[in-house]
Amino acid sequence: MRRRAFLHAAPAAAITSLFAIPAFANQASASVSSPELHPVAAGEDRFGSLHSLGFSELAFKVGTQETGGNLFMIEHRNLKPGGPPLHLHFNQEEWFYVLEGRVTFLVGEKRVTLSAGESILAPRRVQHTFSSVVPSSHLLIAFAPAGMMEQYFRDARGNGAMAAQPEFINRYDMKWIAPSPFKT
Repeated sequence: MRRRAFLHAAPAAAITSLFAIPAFANQASASVSSPELHPVAAGEDRFGSLHSLGFSELAFKVGTQETGGNLFMIEHRNLKPGGPPLHLHFNQEEWFYVLEGRVTFLVGEKRVTLSAGESILAPRRVQHTFSSVVPSSHLLIAFAPAGMMEQYFRDARGNGAMAAQPEFINRYDMKWIAPSPFKT
């Protein structure tokens, strides 16, 4: 009897999934505001202006409006030892990919050092921070969904001290936890 119930349910599930896929695909394509291609050259910012928080140079690679708010990507160049304060994002996953150098990450209670070609995810609502362990490292970072991260980096541009303050960080759907444990 169970086999017969499964055989009857399987086609219904397959048909249901066929209808769900096109609906999802249409929804995803409708959320993208600009279908044009926007190549960004190596070392360049998508909008033509680099940003700094004092411990690295930032280049925006994919802007929030290009993905309907689903993704924001930045490149951290010349990442120095120290890094941002320990913090968490209420609604964003943050994915890190090491392009060059060596970077130590603290995600939750786990500390791990990664080299070029390695990556790690900091899930939403989990405290995290990072620091180069060599004079300079190079990272690619993605925030999904984008949330207020692009605006945070725009507003903090050129003022690393302000960008690390609890009152400032907490305005952008993040929570400041503590100063960077990597600062000496």
